[in-house]
Amino acid sequence: MTEDTHSAKHSEPPKPDQAAAKEGATVNARSKTENPYLEFFKTIASAILIAVFLRTVAYEPFNIPSESMLPNLLVGDYLFVSKFSYGYSHYSLPFAPDIFSGRILASEPERGDVVVFRLPTNDKIDYIKRLVGLPGDTIEVKSGVLYINGEPVKRERIEDFVSKDEYGNVRRMPQYRETMPGGKSYTTLDTRFNGDLDNYGPVTVPPGHYFMMGDNRDNSQDSRVSYVVGFVPAENLIGRAEILFFSTDGSANILEFWKWPFAWRWNRFFHLIH
Repeated sequence: MTEDTHSAKHSEPPKPDQAAAKEGATVNARSKTENPYLEFFKTIASAILIAVFLRTVAYEPFNIPSESMLPNLLVGDYLFVSKFSYGYSHYSLPFAPDIFSGRILASEPERGDVVVFRLPTNDKIDYIKRLVGLPGDTIEVKSGVLYINGEPVKRERIEDFVSKDEYGNVRRMPQYRETMPGGKSYTTLDTRFNGDLDNYGPVTVPPGHYFMMGDNRDNSQDSRVSYVVGFVPAENLIGRAEILFFSTDGSANILEFWKWPFAWRWNRFFHLIH
């Protein structure tokens, strides 16, 4: 009978002093690489970088400071603007460094879009208006009615828009439903008969520019006011307003936390913008 010569090899267990030395070295290496302050800093830095990236290429939050877009946007509304809708210009970047011109991945906006843009006369300021004129369009306003290329935009009188002023007084304002040639529909206000901006033009939108108007037609500094806005260059577009995620009526300041739930307009949370 032949003796089996293929026996398994067994390593000897390390001696106690060797095991202790190895464990101590592992602990020391881990303590050097896992400094809690460094890990905390890396986590915060990563979160900031992700937030800046998303704000630059995806969505950026804005708030509404005036009544120029009544009845659709109220003072105290907070909304997200999609940065990718029209492509990117240097205004899409934090602090808007002038490192390139024009737009990257450019996409044409549509009539009726609610657009955030940099003010042509002061590119440090963001404005929000409704885009009503594309390059080459002829824009005219007659007795408060918007005309595009010689044709009146369909406008239907609907129920009054009712709100309260800062003193709690009820305001009733004539409201209309306007429908663009492409079918996009939204509401506007016409608060003054034969107001200063009720008759305008005709003007032709130059190439590479857009014509903007506020929905509160008698209380909006927009493309009809050339020394403030005028025609808006394509490069100045920031993005399209998409969703209203928060709204407050301003009756509670930041320190009056017990009043916050009563100041929030709950019915406007996560409200799509048309």
